[in-house]
Amino acid sequence: MSACIRTGLALLALFIAVSSSAFEPDKQGRKDNPSVLFQNVRIFDGRVEALREGSVLVEGSKIARISTSPLQPAPGTKIVEGGGRVMIPGLIDTHVHLAVTVGLELPFTDPWYLAIREAVEAERTLFRGFTTVRDMGGNVFAAKRAIDEGLVAGPRIYPSGAPLSQTSGHGDFRTPVEAHPRFGGYWPSAYREGNLILADGVPEVLAATREQLRRGASQIKLMAAGGVISPSDPIDAKQYTPEELQAAVQAAGDWNTYVAVHAYNAESIKRALHAGVKSIEHGNLIDEEAMKLVVEKGAVLSPQAAIFLRDIRLPPENMAKLNLVRAGLDTMFALAAKYRAKVTFGTDIIGSLEEHARQNEEFGMRLKWFSPVEILRQATSTAAELLAMSGPRNPYPGKLGVIEEGAYADLLVVNGNPLEDIRLLERPHESLLVIMKNGQLYKNLLH
Repeated sequence: MSACIRTGLALLALFIAVSSSAFEPDKQGRKDNPSVLFQNVRIFDGRVEALREGSVLVEGSKIARISTSPLQPAPGTKIVEGGGRVMIPGLIDTHVHLAVTVGLELPFTDPWYLAIREAVEAERTLFRGFTTVRDMGGNVFAAKRAIDEGLVAGPRIYPSGAPLSQTSGHGDFRTPVEAHPRFGGYWPSAYREGNLILADGVPEVLAATREQLRRGASQIKLMAAGGVISPSDPIDAKQYTPEELQAAVQAAGDWNTYVAVHAYNAESIKRALHAGVKSIEHGNLIDEEAMKLVVEKGAVLSPQAAIFLRDIRLPPENMAKLNLVRAGLDTMFALAAKYRAKVTFGTDIIGSLEEHARQNEEFGMRLKWFSPVEILRQATSTAAELLAMSGPRNPYPGKLGVIEEGAYADLLVVNGNPLEDIRLLERPHESLLVIMKNGQLYKNLLH
């Protein structure tokens, strides 16, 4: 074993020890006492706007019973008195990048350091109320395994692995003087470490798709159009040919899962939908024809608002692209409402840990276009429907995003009513009194 690997493993072990002591879930207690009873809560089930008063009994990792009349707990059951507060399902973010916590320095950053930052961000994400995330680009397979094994705290992760990009596409972050490996260059670390991948032509797209599936991807991500922060691709650019898109869809379909694409402009969206893509990420410059096609094809729109509306400073060429996609938000959300497209909640934050800490700002930003209950559905039951499209590749096949008997016990108790004031969720450290994931209490201020 090399000295570098030994040092990295020692650092990771140290972080796990420190992190584990920070959140201290009651693991020993849960072995002896697997039941938790929430009494006197008002329940938003993830779908119906009307709150339902009652009790929720959790046994193991699932919701065992919901009752409008008092329940008699079995001996040893932990009692959490809700005091009439609102309970909602654990939140779901359908577009995160847990591995990207250093911004554009990613291709040149020590992967061991990135792994530690990734684990830190995973824990912080959970304590912001997000019990499940769909990671749309980055090597998060090890983090997912560590979370699932209980080594560190974090949300359930639906990993995409490395997003596929054509040469000169949205995933090509080489500097102008870095030659392609085919033409005398070499791969920067982000490509060697599995955070990005360049694949051109049908054979390479097939191989790259299959490689992500081999590693454990629950869905596949492709860059199908130009992006804001990437250096070489204009927003209007169409990326990947129909044949290349179809190759990825076929390879994913052979594993009974789906493909999601990064796309802003309408022509790229239509090309992707005709190829069989089921999830459109962003979609800011969509037109009426493309939105109708989203609905017709049974696809899902995974848009974001906050990252475009914040005061962001970028180089002039990138700011021009940002202003272009920012201007399309009103039209996109109006068309989504007109055609009743399925819209989920996503944030797409990259950059520092401080930037990631702004994840919950998305709730308030969406009030321009949606009511609080619509936003809550986007972040719970509707998001869960998108996750379930991964079929047998779904790493968590139980019900998510809802409070109903048999569903996973991912539960939040809010100090206030988010159906009246969704901005409560922008302040999770104040407003979230209880955070439960998989039947385990990570935060409980209702003693």
